[in-house]
Amino acid sequence: MHDLLHENAARVTRRQMFGSAASGLGLAALASLLGRGEVRGDEPAGAVRSAVPGLPGLPHQSPRARRVVVLWQGGGPSHVDLFDDKPVMRQLAGQDIPDTVRGSTRLSTMSSGYGKWPCLPAIKPFRQYGQAGTSMSEMLPNVGALADDICLVRSLHTEAVNHAPGVTFFMTGSQVPGRPSMGAWLSYGLGCETDNLPAFVVMTSSDRGKTCGQLFYDYYWGSGFLPSRFQGVRFRNTGDLVPYLANPPGVSAAGRRALLDDIAALNAAHLADYGDPEIDTRIAQYEMAFRMQSSMPELVDFSDESSATLERYGPDALLKGSYANNCLIARRLLERGVRFVQLMHSGWDQHGNLFTQLEQQCIDTEGPSAALVRDLKERGMLDESLVVWGGEFGRTPFGQGDPASPKGRDHFGKAFSWWLAGGGVRGGTTYGETDDFGWNIVANPVHVHDMQATLLHLCGIDHTRLTFRYQGRQYRLTDVHGELVRGILAG
Repeated sequence: MHDLLHENAARVTRRQMFGSAASGLGLAALASLLGRGEVRGDEPAGAVRSAVPGLPGLPHQSPRARRVVVLWQGGGPSHVDLFDDKPVMRQLAGQDIPDTVRGSTRLSTMSSGYGKWPCLPAIKPFRQYGQAGTSMSEMLPNVGALADDICLVRSLHTEAVNHAPGVTFFMTGSQVPGRPSMGAWLSYGLGCETDNLPAFVVMTSSDRGKTCGQLFYDYYWGSGFLPSRFQGVRFRNTGDLVPYLANPPGVSAAGRRALLDDIAALNAAHLADYGDPEIDTRIAQYEMAFRMQSSMPELVDFSDESSATLERYGPDALLKGSYANNCLIARRLLERGVRFVQLMHSGWDQHGNLFTQLEQQCIDTEGPSAALVRDLKERGMLDESLVVWGGEFGRTPFGQGDPASPKGRDHFGKAFSWWLAGGGVRGGTTYGETDDFGWNIVANPVHVHDMQATLLHLCGIDHTRLTFRYQGRQYRLTDVHGELVRGILAG
């Protein structure tokens, strides 16, 4: 019996063999991390240093965008009020949109509530901006001033009819939660360009009136079935941006380092036995937290920002948790090597307050959005930074509420607008076209999966080849769909 037990203990299981092989690389990486110690005194705390590599063979082609920032406008910004001018709607104001336009649409989420479809024209005039003569609302003067730098896509469409499924659809490729988000896919495939900050950061904000209150769900930036080290790190709006970075009371930096070394050794031994990727995640997160003790204070020290820069971002530039402050931090994150920044702002769900809240939303967000693009351009970063502005769907061309006095618009996924800048996008252009009512797409439709495929392409990735095997099948961000939108790509 003793010999049998000894023989069994000496065996190496298949799982242990692969786990040990994998941990060889993990331990080498861990040794490299531990050998660095704290940030050197001759190097800025936020500086980009040696990168954490991505998958072998990626990127698939030379990337146009090395970093991405998504300016997410939660709730569904009204395309017919902001980006897609429809003169015919002004002529037919208050009249029902014709059956020939509406077709068979009878969705309960697309009704005025009175069985009517009263045509509601844009609540503010449009004007032409830039040499391109791009038509946008007069509520967007700062974005309009960038007309020659942005590509306005007027032909997005989605099957999602409500907020959480719509956001989840773009962020993860599925309306059902559980799949990896775009930032997680990019972190997994391309790695990180900095050791001192996460590859993927998320910040949230809300409209001033807090009248809409869409919730932010962590699966919008989750890693799904990818190892959890690739999920987004959410910065908080109160207290420390990232909790638990500071040393506990009475614990010195040297003591914290020694504690982490001991924990790392235990985790490494466990990793050698089982090869569980979540153990690797645990090691990486402990080390990242230790290094962020130095990088985070520098990140939010705005003393090096000029008064002109702060004025550009607006009066809320230094107000923690505001959209303007998040845009400013986003630029500083991109400078320091963060690959994917996801800003999520709510307040565009204007069912009953369109005439009061839409303009306020523009005041709060369009200036900082434009400031970010200008800032990147002046610093020579825009060519390699992709800025994406958009929401989960648009708003109905008809009014919602009493047909004689509508107060808002309902959700509308058949056609809506986004804009993009930098990172290989063709500036000064519009792409796609809707009919006279902004209802049906009549030229160059762009599905959610098409946009995902195009964004990955700009980052150097063939969307059909970045996959992960889970539960017996290969998954990708675009599921089994998606076509490259070549018409928005710069030559």
